[in-house]
Amino acid sequence: MNRPVARPPLEVADILRAHGEAYRHDRGVSSRQEAVLRHIVDCRTAALGGHVDRCTHCDRVRISYNSCRDRHCPKCQSLKKAEWLEARRQHLLPVSYWHVVFTLPDALRPLALSNKRVVFNVLFAAAAATLLTLARDPKHLGAEIGFTAILHTWGQDLQFHPHLHCVVTGGGLDSRGQRWIATREGFFLPVKVLGRLFRGKFLNGLREARRQGELRGPAAALEEPSAWKRLLDRLYDLDWIVYAKPPFGGPDHVFRYLGRYTHRVAISNHRLVALHDSRVTFEVRDYADGGKNKRLTLAAAEFIRRFLLHVLPPRFTRIRHYGLLASRNVHTRLARAHELLSSQPPAGPTETKTVPEAPTTWWQRLLRLTGIDIMLCPYCGEGRLVREPRSLPARAPT
Repeated sequence: MNRPVARPPLEVADILRAHGEAYRHDRGVSSRQEAVLRHIVDCRTAALGGHVDRCTHCDRVRISYNSCRDRHCPKCQSLKKAEWLEARRQHLLPVSYWHVVFTLPDALRPLALSNKRVVFNVLFAAAAATLLTLARDPKHLGAEIGFTAILHTWGQDLQFHPHLHCVVTGGGLDSRGQRWIATREGFFLPVKVLGRLFRGKFLNGLREARRQGELRGPAAALEEPSAWKRLLDRLYDLDWIVYAKPPFGGPDHVFRYLGRYTHRVAISNHRLVALHDSRVTFEVRDYADGGKNKRLTLAAAEFIRRFLLHVLPPRFTRIRHYGLLASRNVHTRLARAHELLSSQPPAGPTETKTVPEAPTTWWQRLLRLTGIDIMLCPYCGEGRLVREPRSLPARAPT
């Protein structure tokens, strides 16, 4: 008998309900953070209203409350992720793919915290320019690659750790669009060269942002030319880390793997272990110790503080596409790459014309894309849940 996936015993929302109000009172939050806290606490509760579902077999009733749909909410990402992956599948090329990670040095993190939108935009632009410039260089590849970049701002311990995950084609199209140039087996681009080029492009972008008056914050480096120069000199002296993992097994594996990164939030509910005596325990993966799973315990206020570090600016785009995958190139240069690499036409909109009418409800789309059937009765496991015409009005949380 089929049963729904068990709800985690502890959720981020539970921690916020128990300690969020005290945190607001003691430390204060921005209006943006306040909105995120409210959305997560209200998600799938009577505060947002809901619907009544009745089983066609056992006639039992289930109350389904509405989701908040906030991108920071651990409970609201599954359908978005599935739909995004389905939309990107038609862009897959039958080549190997590389996973390249660009990380900002620790010295930049205070400035990034005060200027998230500006610094994150510079990070995207610098990483993209680095990959495209080096790949186009005839001394390295001499071709235009395609890649998707995803911003993450957290480490396993929830500290602020801005970095980009880039999934990059293992080769590219030559400038004339006449042939596909593959990377050497087991080698993408020299990571030390990537690091130096990334450092230069990022710091040039940061200097320009300061010149334009776009950077804010109390840091003396923004106001005193000598302090600003010392900060830049320090950053130029560092080795900036760019990490290139070995290629994936194939294009389908790429996007299954990418699905682990695209719509993640700072911490999932499944990593939470306990909330006891105003302390939160959660699982972390210790990469310095071979990726072993360990447990970390923080005061509830510290847990909330770290969680709020990762609230993004409004309408900020944290998944971006470049090169062959940029929207302006999808129907031209990417289509040409498909032509050269495969005798079969790429999966795309033309194939969907033969499919019956697309599902119109979110649970039908979730079933089609993930195989998860949330309308199967959780009580008898045989009947279907049918939504009754009446709905539950939203009401203020208690």
